[in-house]
Amino acid sequence: MLANVSSSERMASHPMQRFQFVVVGGGIAGVTCVEQLASDFPSAEVGLITAASHIKAVANFKQVSQTLEEFDVEERPSSVLQEKYPNVTVIQSAVRSLQADQHTLQTEDGRSVGYEKLCICSGARPKLLTQDQPYVLGVRDTDSVQEFQKRLSSAKRIVVVGNGGIALELVFEVRGCEVVWAVKDKAIGNKFFDAGAAQFLIPSLEAQRPPRDAVCKRARYTTEQGPEGGSDGGPEGGLHTFTAGGDRRRPGSGSTGAGSALGPDWHEGFLLRGAEESPQGVRVEYECEVQEIFTPSAPLRPQPEADYGAWPVYIRLTNGRTVGCDFIVSATGVVPNTDAFLQGNNFSLAEDGGLRVDDHMMTSEPDVYAAGDVCSACWEPSALWQQMRLWTQARQMGWFAGRCMAADVQTQPIELDFCFELFAHITKFFNYKVVILGKFNAQGLGADHELLVRCTKGQEYVKVVLRGGKMVGAVLIGETDLEETFENLILNQMDLTPYKDELLNPNIDIEDYFD
Repeated sequence: MLANVSSSERMASHPMQRFQFVVVGGGIAGVTCVEQLASDFPSAEVGLITAASHIKAVANFKQVSQTLEEFDVEERPSSVLQEKYPNVTVIQSAVRSLQADQHTLQTEDGRSVGYEKLCICSGARPKLLTQDQPYVLGVRDTDSVQEFQKRLSSAKRIVVVGNGGIALELVFEVRGCEVVWAVKDKAIGNKFFDAGAAQFLIPSLEAQRPPRDAVCKRARYTTEQGPEGGSDGGPEGGLHTFTAGGDRRRPGSGSTGAGSALGPDWHEGFLLRGAEESPQGVRVEYECEVQEIFTPSAPLRPQPEADYGAWPVYIRLTNGRTVGCDFIVSATGVVPNTDAFLQGNNFSLAEDGGLRVDDHMMTSEPDVYAAGDVCSACWEPSALWQQMRLWTQARQMGWFAGRCMAADVQTQPIELDFCFELFAHITKFFNYKVVILGKFNAQGLGADHELLVRCTKGQEYVKVVLRGGKMVGAVLIGETDLEETFENLILNQMDLTPYKDELLNPNIDIEDYFD
């Protein structure tokens, strides 16, 4: 049995595999980086090491404007990547350690992998409220969403803690279950918009929402592997099916382990329904954090509410309220996945725990690059850009890291790509299209800015951030058709002082106005 085999014996059973390029991580950043390298160097050996049984690939890419982009994320078996790029080899295993001075990686299944250039795209994991509480669940990848879906099916009340993108999407998508939403801010969605935009969205949260059917946007794959294992050299053979959510299952198998971060519209492949037949609402608890999580079996304490003992877990908030529920969703941010790479190496880390990278996506270790959620951009950024660990930035960083690795091998100069000139992101919250540009929340501007706002209840919310008469940021909610015009105004840094009174006038075609 594998468990009785020593680490050295397992390593001896796998001869050293050497590649010109190795990428760690099968998420958006890693797969994009591999595709870029495989295209630039069709004769070079490119290795992808991923712990998950499936990879995340960008599909239906659309360049909306100079900096705005839209795409779907599809989960595919790794064989699809290898069929498209014959020079790519996928190794399905987690990384156990890195010896940067020897340009060598060790995997959990005992392989040694050598590289000339390495890009770490290992992503991030949920920052859980507590690590040892079975009633606390983090939502980050497909497997964790499936676990959430399973628990939700028998739940009558859940508590969601956090105020980022995952929390915003979850509270709106859940049906048939009461949701208590605990946020530390004065308004919802503080990461993406201000209190005015939050007030625009709240009615959508309070309104009666129709039942939602699960719509699968992802393909279904069935692959066969021989008795000696598949093309990735894994220990298992047999039939594997990749379902709508991208999970690979064998009869009687459990979770396939940690996977890559969720992409846009991830919830459209899942039916998130609780145990109640009648619609249930969302109750928001503002300006509070978690003080304590406990179960009825905990040492005796004052009864928190009349139904004490009726729920499997309770959460005490700093606003004095205690809530019983079936389980708690921790959506309080992420922690970069760096643990496997740090011991024995000299990586420089940012304050948020990410691998520091320069404007060529290089870390402090020679020939080691990083991209996506695992890294922290530590170059002098454009005045209109900031890192937010979003799937759009993961794709951009993975693509640019591949280009930088290629340029280094070819000893060619490369400049920071234009995509890092202006922060730009398109998403959807509460069924509204949301576009955020530049310093959309006046980040870092202090009091030296001016806001212009236009709001049509139930239709659109438009906010413009001006500094010194020039547009430096914008929030667009709804079908405003203003994103390209505002992007140009931000990039051109035109003095808009003479036009402020007309800038958000709905009776003026602003696009023609500045044509």
